[in-house]
Amino acid sequence: MPYYLTYGEFQKNMKDYYLRNGSRLQFPEMTDYLYKKGLLLETCPPSDPDVFFHDMTDEEFNRVIDSMPVTLYPASGAPLTANVRESDIIPTARDVFVIRHPRYTRPLNHMHNYFEINYVAQGQCTFIFENETRVMHEGELCIIAPSSKHDIVIEDDSTVFDIMLRKSTFDTTFFSLLSRKDLLSYFFRTILQDDSHANYLLFFAADNQWIKSIIRNLMGECNQSDSYSNFCCVNWVNLLFSTLLRNYSQTIQFYNYQMGADFSLVLQYIQHNYQTLTLSALAGLFHYSEPHLCTLIKQNTGHTFTDLIKRLRLADAVDYLANTDLKVGEIAEKIGYHSADHFSRVFRSTYKMSPQEYRKNNKNTEPAFLPFTYD
Repeated sequence: MPYYLTYGEFQKNMKDYYLRNGSRLQFPEMTDYLYKKGLLLETCPPSDPDVFFHDMTDEEFNRVIDSMPVTLYPASGAPLTANVRESDIIPTARDVFVIRHPRYTRPLNHMHNYFEINYVAQGQCTFIFENETRVMHEGELCIIAPSSKHDIVIEDDSTVFDIMLRKSTFDTTFFSLLSRKDLLSYFFRTILQDDSHANYLLFFAADNQWIKSIIRNLMGECNQSDSYSNFCCVNWVNLLFSTLLRNYSQTIQFYNYQMGADFSLVLQYIQHNYQTLTLSALAGLFHYSEPHLCTLIKQNTGHTFTDLIKRLRLADAVDYLANTDLKVGEIAEKIGYHSADHFSRVFRSTYKMSPQEYRKNNKNTEPAFLPFTYD
């Protein structure tokens, strides 16, 4: 049987328990504690699902959250588990679920079979991942892949939002978004879909009001109960991913169990400097031998260095041809070819047509070439 309490009342009890006892409880433990004390409600408190969030300050929005109901399921003292399943936390009819992360919880490293996105809207939190601990500051956003042992701990009144996303939804709905021409988005998908190892992506998004607006609307939709709510939630997450890839690809940090975080910097450097980049210069900059660097690139992108550079150049070329009026020689210069003739020969060998023919056939349409699909 479900019970209810508002976010504000639940959080007040979490903080009071900590201040009174000097110890912390996990969310399910606090639920059981409140149930035994007779403090849970049998009927859901009323809420206003039509609140307009856009012009609110952080403090005003937190007050709205405090008034929202939380559905609770006392477990009557059942032992906590470090393996959390989708069915334990994401409502049955939903692909996406978002909460304001509870404060003053007892640390408990855990893993789950869904994706988790944590965004620090105010203050900071402690992010524990495998055997590492770091402080996440305001504006930072972390995407945690399934099967990754982690925890988020908030020791003050900071605000962190926790978005939970079914793995099946990620695989089907966001696959195409993360398979576009951008090398980093391709690599995001590679990391996030490898659920055999612990992986995460960390974005430094600073004080971005649009991201805050997306998450506020997402949380508001999660408190709607009509047939459109889940669809709207999925689309808000699509907007969130698109915003991150468009505006913050240069701020990314990766953690990959197999290769560590450093190689992510190599990929970022390739993405943003491919026009003039040579293998020897890249190897020297990152202190790899050229053969070892070639092996790492092949393992983690599926392509050789030479092929990768060509694909990145041509990916931008088709964008310029379809969406600008730049001359072929100007496009060749922008993407790193020394002459229009050389560019045209490479282009024709790939597309079996000249750049001019491609422009004629694809002007103002979505480029058809996806360079990071498997051949």
